[in-house]
Amino acid sequence: MSDENIVVVVGAGHAAGAFAEAIRKEGYGGELLLVGQEAYAPYQRPPLSKAYLAGDMEAHRLSLRPDSFYEKKNIHLKLSTQVSSIDPAAKSITTASGETLSYNKLVIATGTRVRKLPVPGATLSGVHYIRTIEDVISVLANWQEAKNIVIIGAGFIGLEVAAVARKADKKVTVLEGQDRVMPRVVAPVISQYYEDYHRNEGVKIICGASVTGITGELRAEAVTCADGSIHAADMVIVGIGVIVNIELAEAAGLVVANGIIVDEFCRSSDRDIYAIGECANHPDLRYGRLRLESVQNAQDQAKVAAASIAGEPKGYDVVPWFWSEQYDLKLQMVGISTGYDDVVLRGDIADNKFSLLYYKQEKLIAIDSINNAADHMAGRRLIAEGISPDKLAVKGACVKLKEFLS
Repeated sequence: MSDENIVVVVGAGHAAGAFAEAIRKEGYGGELLLVGQEAYAPYQRPPLSKAYLAGDMEAHRLSLRPDSFYEKKNIHLKLSTQVSSIDPAAKSITTASGETLSYNKLVIATGTRVRKLPVPGATLSGVHYIRTIEDVISVLANWQEAKNIVIIGAGFIGLEVAAVARKADKKVTVLEGQDRVMPRVVAPVISQYYEDYHRNEGVKIICGASVTGITGELRAEAVTCADGSIHAADMVIVGIGVIVNIELAEAAGLVVANGIIVDEFCRSSDRDIYAIGECANHPDLRYGRLRLESVQNAQDQAKVAAASIAGEPKGYDVVPWFWSEQYDLKLQMVGISTGYDDVVLRGDIADNKFSLLYYKQEKLIAIDSINNAADHMAGRRLIAEGISPDKLAVKGACVKLKEFLS
């Protein structure tokens, strides 16, 4: 590879793959290299805890693009390779094997890693995390014979796995340290709805649980809690959050604070280094600074960085949205509800089709919709355009949210 006009991406996940595709669409014809720690080309992570785990999706369908795409677009993949350092002065990166690679522009897309459970027995065989393809392959190796599954953490990953496990007729216990499920992302009314739904499906949910250890001889056999309770387990799956991968950026002297600090063009404190996806902390016109863990953010920031490097900067201005699928429930979320002071319910919870609108000082800031795609799509436009419908008016069963659009 020549050392002229080279864009190097540290990371080969969803954000990196989307960036490579976007910068080629922007007309960039120079050298393009993705350096990834995993052995796989860029792939989708959301199906790992749902369709892939359930056996409804084959591994090859996880790939963002077939191998032929990278060959055709002259995108070089250097996989199974760990980057050990970045040298902004020399404009180069060094791999764990000692190889040095030069760049003109560098994109950091290192994402996040799972937060490990800090209790005795957490390293026993049979204790799993779900973040990568290899993680799920490890789970599936003993999935058929596992009868009692204990899930630690009731966030999206934990509850999605619980739904898959119950569909497979397994006994499932979910242990959550907080006083309700999905506590960081939804209001209590939705937490209660999901708790009730999972319990009706046969899941045992225990909130306020403090896990103190995992016991077993050669493999995990039980999870113990501070209250003395013991939960039998053939398999333990941990989903207690993630840690942002900022060590490379921090060591390189970049400004970091809950992620790599970037501007509206995804550019870091070094004008030749960009950051995208879960590792990037970007300015948001509506919510202040954000570091988002979502496919939408990864894809949109990839496009912003690609346009900026290709010479046509376009500032990031997208309303964040997220989703989770559990059983026949599709939760679609738009906006950031942090700091809300009022909520408005649309629809009937008993029908399993409703929305919750979050307001802050009379301003609509977020909407969570369950099996209600119409509300979700209208909500994305309402928040993008800064429209806050009257609270009483949106409660009307016959009123569609799109009617409030200008």
